Amino acid sequence: HMLGIKDKTGELANLMRLYMVLHSDHEGGNVSAHACHCVGSALSDPYYAVSAGLNGLAGPLHGLANQECLGWVLMVHEKFKGVPSDQELRQFAWDTLQSGKVIPGYGHAVLRITDPRFDAFRAFGKRVMGDDPVFQIVDKVFEIVPKVLVEQGKAKDPWPNVDAGSGALLYHFGLKEFSYYTVLFSISRAMGMCSQLVVNRGLGIPIERPKSVPTAWIKKQLAAAPPPVM
Repeated sequence: HMLGIKDKTGELANLMRLYMVLHSDHEGGNVSAHACHCVGSALSDPYYAVSAGLNGLAGPLHGLANQECLGWVLMVHEKFKGVPSDQELRQFAWDTLQSGKVIPGYGHAVLRITDPRFDAFRAFGKRVMGDDPVFQIVDKVFEIVPKVLVEQGKAKDPWPNVDAGSGALLYHFGLKEFSYYTVLFSISRAMGMCSQLVVNRGLGIPIERPKSVPTAWIKKQLAAAPPPVM
């Protein structure tokens, strides 16, 4: 009701439940989770700690991922006036890479397999919106793009992450204000971060203090590095 979207089938509510659970689990190394952990380790009020984590979402590298993924999918849809053929999509992917850009939603800092959260969103999409051309493009991208990235040979992880499909599901239900996607992400992350704070306090995790290095160490590393290729 708060989204202002009629949900006659109840499937939007089901998506929100899935979305909140899947995005709440974001391990501990990403910007929002780590920022919250760092501030919370000083025994700060949980509101302050979670606020610190959510401020990390203001950075486009963390908070805009699913918007950028959906934007690329919609660009494909606009260019081909619908769902492209396999060859058309393959060429479009190569054109993106050869222009110096990346294909958003593919690759992960930790995983070297398809993100299980993407699998869950994809299964939901197949069940609820299999005839939606935007979702069909997401599904086709999953079949084509990893092969292109493997062929290119630069990606450590050519598989989709959670952001590769989540935006298309929201778009299907009429939520087309891209800037609001980060709000939903924030609500989900807040639940996950609060859970981590509780665990940290229960385990008595000490205050965080990463080690620093002196300038002498930096100079030593630079001296040992091979000369740059001109």
